[in-house]
Amino acid sequence: MVMYGMQLPVQSQSALYAESWEAAAGPADLVEIARVADRTGFGYLASCDHVAIPRRLAGAMSTIWYDPVATLSYLAAATERVRLMSHVAIVGLRHPLVSAKAYATLDRLSGGRLILGVGAGHVQEEFEAVGADFARRGALLDETIDALRAALGPEEYPEFGGERFSFKDLGQQPRPVQQRVPLWVGGSSPAAVRRAALRGDGWLPQGDPRDKLPEKIAKLRALREEAGIEAPFTVGAITEALYVGEAGWDVGRRTLTGAPEALAASLRAYGEMGVHQIQVRFRSRSRTELTDQMAAFAAEVAPHLS
Repeated sequence: MVMYGMQLPVQSQSALYAESWEAAAGPADLVEIARVADRTGFGYLASCDHVAIPRRLAGAMSTIWYDPVATLSYLAAATERVRLMSHVAIVGLRHPLVSAKAYATLDRLSGGRLILGVGAGHVQEEFEAVGADFARRGALLDETIDALRAALGPEEYPEFGGERFSFKDLGQQPRPVQQRVPLWVGGSSPAAVRRAALRGDGWLPQGDPRDKLPEKIAKLRALREEAGIEAPFTVGAITEALYVGEAGWDVGRRTLTGAPEALAASLRAYGEMGVHQIQVRFRSRSRTELTDQMAAFAAEVAPHLS
């Protein structure tokens, strides 16, 4: 069965996807959404990451970007089983020991439910403001991933030596509950696909239409085979927007609507191409309509995704 999860609303409000009701929403709405996801069998909830948005991008991206560690830690206390994902953490903006401290604590507080999704980032001013190297952000991310592997491992005194980062004899407690925190790499460029294949436990594509996925999945598999990597690997996909049933309002041409069986048949195509987890997004006019859609999806669509 294909695992399904969702990006949380409210915590990021880019004009590309935010619904109008989210502007007035807040912590209580996030908690209710998280509890519905937890109760109805969603595999994960995801939270985005940006430190600061320049004025030139604020119109499209908005400046509403909750901190992922704070948000997911808050929701960890309101849930029991749903996994908690950063999608994606721009880890190049922070020293890996700083990120490791925050995410190890999140994993401990949640009882081992963290999925650490990471990405290179795209906002130059954000990197410049914190003194990070935007021009070499790909190489920076590669080394940061390697450093995080060490820093999030089981050792109280992790060791790492790289071009930019080096640490030893520095203890960090608490350690993560998980012996190996799943690290999924986001991005759809050739460099991101290669990074996911060679350094990640999973791949989080960024908006690829479904007809482009088979070629990239084949590339992932080929890269891992060439490198002799046999460890389990999770291939993800982001679905089209969904509305379970017939909407009584204009949900837009790019939204899949209709009977649960028809939606399930469409989504099963992702599994047939080798996708292991799908991130779904629902159109909604209110938080109540969103949670109703989530519950309908879990009860009526998800059982038919195998």
